[in-house]
Amino acid sequence: MSINKVILIGNVGRDPEIRYTAPGQAVASFSLATTERGYTAANGTQVPDRTEWHSIVMWGKNAEIAERYIRKGSQLYIEGKLRTRTWEDKNQIKRQVTEIYVDTFDFLGRKPE
Repeated sequence: MSINKVILIGNVGRDPEIRYTAPGQAVASFSLATTERGYTAANGTQVPDRTEWHSIVMWGKNAEIAERYIRKGSQLYIEGKLRTRTWEDKNQIKRQVTEIYVDTFDFLGRKPE
């Protein structure tokens, strides 16, 4: 048995970019920041905040909701799975990106406008 599940709570880094596939299905993509708070170790060493940036992808109804309500700074709870894709850029250099494909999500903090 194996499990591919990701749970994130973070802040949206940029407004979602929306595109549509040939059959007309919406796809939204945006970045999400998660931050581990810094601390002072027992020996007095300062450990700074550490922010990770995640590439988020939403499909279908989730993408349509993202287009209407998700904005830079929105705080979200996201459940999904990791997907890695590779491609060659225009200079034939192999590129790779790991993305979170969203299954479910919820707004946290204040209600979206």
